Amino acid sequence: MRLFEYESKEILKEFGIPVPKGLTATSSDEAVSAVQKTALPVAIKAQVLVAGRGKAGGVKFASSTEEAITHTKEFIGKKIEGHDVKCVLIEEKIDAKHEYYLGVTIDQFSGKPIVMLSTEGGVDIESIAMKKTKSFVSKKVSISRGFFEFEARELCRSLGLRGSALKLSSILHKLYEAFVRYDATLAEINPLAITSEGKFYAIDAKLEIDDNALFRHPDLELKLKTRFEDEIKIEAVKSGLSYVKLDGDIGVIGSGAGLTMATVDLIEDFGGKPANFLETGGGITEDLMAKAVELILRDKRLKALLINLYGGINPMPLAAKGLVRTYKKLKPRIPILVKLIGNEQEKAWEILESAGIPVVRSIQTEKAVEKLMKMLR
Repeated sequence: MRLFEYESKEILKEFGIPVPKGLTATSSDEAVSAVQKTALPVAIKAQVLVAGRGKAGGVKFASSTEEAITHTKEFIGKKIEGHDVKCVLIEEKIDAKHEYYLGVTIDQFSGKPIVMLSTEGGVDIESIAMKKTKSFVSKKVSISRGFFEFEARELCRSLGLRGSALKLSSILHKLYEAFVRYDATLAEINPLAITSEGKFYAIDAKLEIDDNALFRHPDLELKLKTRFEDEIKIEAVKSGLSYVKLDGDIGVIGSGAGLTMATVDLIEDFGGKPANFLETGGGITEDLMAKAVELILRDKRLKALLINLYGGINPMPLAAKGLVRTYKKLKPRIPILVKLIGNEQEKAWEILESAGIPVVRSIQTEKAVEKLMKMLR
């Protein structure tokens, strides 16, 4: 779950990381109040959960209240990279003498946190790290051992930082603490600015929390409707289902990310267009399956639905019962095809077929997709 910039900065403040003074606004009146409580000039920043906001024109500056109101009106209701702007962050403009990059994420190969630091911050940090390798340093961290401030200082010194610039090490250490405390998959400050007076400010911040750990952080009070415009996505998140809307008209439900992605790819290989990616995860229950089918059938674009399930531990009759429950309740008029293999599969097949739902008894997803395409033709 990605946090908005203003939410990320609130968390950084908890850990003593300095951020510019600012307030959010969703209207002209709120913009006036925010400017009065800040100090001109200000930056007006569209709050959207997408990268490349600055390049897309999502950040503007104002030297007067009237200018701030004008920019706020321009942003509210506007789309940036396909995302609606419902809120702006109005904060004091910081004159940076130099900009740095600080980040913590999960190393994909080792599974360990990796702390990153660059003496070059701002836009295009990825290309900067590739081209100016001497300006970038990283360190993998053992979760059980932790990351100490003296190690942060060593990273700073390895990049040639001296004097007041070494204060950056404390911020890097605190960023790691926030990363661990909030079960993050990414914590990033880009840029971290230093002023001519030697003060540091996190100009922009990004935090992404592991979806599976959200229950551990009720204090975040994340409002799903401010994050997702798709009602199906909102309901899927509430139900613990992984859902991504696609551009096609064939619904897809799978039990596991790999199986579902393979199903999506095969539908395209056979000339179809997937309408979504939805995977149930490992803990299939009757209620979860019923909810998954109900959510996908809300999509009015659908011409068909393919359900691809593999049950290693999960009893497949429960999945079948949940599917049949929704099928009888909604009486869909589109073709539904189920490929189901695994634990108690024969009993599950019987439940589905007795309800009039076609079943593919092969382990090969190709055969299920081929049959579905024939049904559509």
